[in-house]
Amino acid sequence: MSESESRKIVIFDTTLRDGEQSPGASMNLAEKMEAAQALVDLGVDVIEAGFPIASPGDFEAVREIAKAVRGPVVCGLARCRSEDIDRAWEAVKHAEHPRVHVFLATSAIHREHKLKMDKEEIIRRAVAGVQRAAGYCSNIEFSPEDAARTEEDFLCGVVEAAIRAGATTVNIPDTVGYATPAQMGRVIRTLRERVPNIDRAIISVHCHNDLGMAVANSLAAVEAGAGQIECTINGIGERAGNCSLEEVVMALRTRSDYYRAHTGVVTQRLVPTSRLVCHITGMHVQRNKAIVGRNAFAHEAGIHQDGMLKERTTYEIMRPEDVGFTASDLVLGKHSGRAALAARAKALGYRLTGEQLNTVFDAFKNLADKKKEIYDGDLAALVEEQIGGVADIWSLETYQITSGANRVPRVNLAIRRGGEVKRAEMSCGDGPIDAIFLAIEELTGVTVVCNDFRVHSVTVGKDAQGEVTVQLEYKGNLYRGRGVSTDSIEASAKAFLNAINRIVALGNGGQEEPHPNV
Repeated sequence: MSESESRKIVIFDTTLRDGEQSPGASMNLAEKMEAAQALVDLGVDVIEAGFPIASPGDFEAVREIAKAVRGPVVCGLARCRSEDIDRAWEAVKHAEHPRVHVFLATSAIHREHKLKMDKEEIIRRAVAGVQRAAGYCSNIEFSPEDAARTEEDFLCGVVEAAIRAGATTVNIPDTVGYATPAQMGRVIRTLRERVPNIDRAIISVHCHNDLGMAVANSLAAVEAGAGQIECTINGIGERAGNCSLEEVVMALRTRSDYYRAHTGVVTQRLVPTSRLVCHITGMHVQRNKAIVGRNAFAHEAGIHQDGMLKERTTYEIMRPEDVGFTASDLVLGKHSGRAALAARAKALGYRLTGEQLNTVFDAFKNLADKKKEIYDGDLAALVEEQIGGVADIWSLETYQITSGANRVPRVNLAIRRGGEVKRAEMSCGDGPIDAIFLAIEELTGVTVVCNDFRVHSVTVGKDAQGEVTVQLEYKGNLYRGRGVSTDSIEASAKAFLNAINRIVALGNGGQEEPHPNV
């Protein structure tokens, strides 16, 4: 089927807003800018850059993304409150294509327990909010929060009023992941049939994954006539997450015969973008994750392998190359030069400046002396470590640890801050990793609680790099850290220092008020 014979579905990415609401997934400005550029390269239609009223940091991020992004619509979220809407417009007004997204809860449970408003007041507030936003720009989205649990008669009335007030997109959120595909399809059909001015707006859906049906519900909405899907990279988001962008996009592409719809997403960028978001948020996808998981195109069963050798399509409904997996993996070694490294990094989705290439190349040569073969996963981990978005305030110089059964570890540690090297020698901890963490606390003067510690192999083999991620709590706020090395203790020290650097760079962080769950 040609694209002229199918509907274009608008892909609204909310990784930087709803995705960031995943516990521990907050991003600094540099990380958000990097992710936003990746979304531009991916070809999404709308980037919801944040909730500007939530905090000064959110406002700054939305404003800077709005200034920098060319191509996609840049959207800021606001409650149906004048101060929210004004702040959202102030943040997005410099965008090439700005959008203000206003929302107000409509379900009976929200009206009674959260808002203390009756139906008439809800409609009045919704209309006032949309009108105020429409006074700033022509691209206005309205969301009746918890629409999936809203009485259909009332939902139709709210949507009609919002469109009459100036909404050009009406989004139907399944805020708590309560809907089923049949229900979501019925709601969309009802709106199309009963809202007299529905032809003046695009119908959107925003599905959460609490019952594991976010993608199915989004596809059911498309089948019923929705024209926009709100989703996130890797499906991250509040609680169990959101509709997964890569899954819904590839479902529409692979089953275009059924849905008769397409997107403008550059699907070859899905895996690189997924990896970038994993790195930025510290949230890794499971191996069997559809589309972008490590096992998504792996075939182990003999029958499957035999079929694949005879004809790929016996057991593959998509080509791995079409989503961004590379055909070859082992391509680099200690004799490889800068040009080969730069070309491979580009193929994996990384844009390296001249200075960044030099830094990565030096680290690559050091790694190549330790490993015979450099896998794509090794290179990705190396690039991400070297060009990460947090300043390298403290760095690891040297360490030495002696430990054994029934003895307290002895650690000798040196870390650098600028031209100063600080050293500590102490006996402490329950093991070598605990000991090095305590030594780092002693030298940096930053005392934290380690809430999460994870280590996994980046690639394969006994010389594989270990990737360590930590989550530290400091003054009630959470900070992520990441470190990579062929030595797991060194990787742990790097991860701990990376998180400490975030604490030092960002201060206590936090937001003035919680993000909404639209």
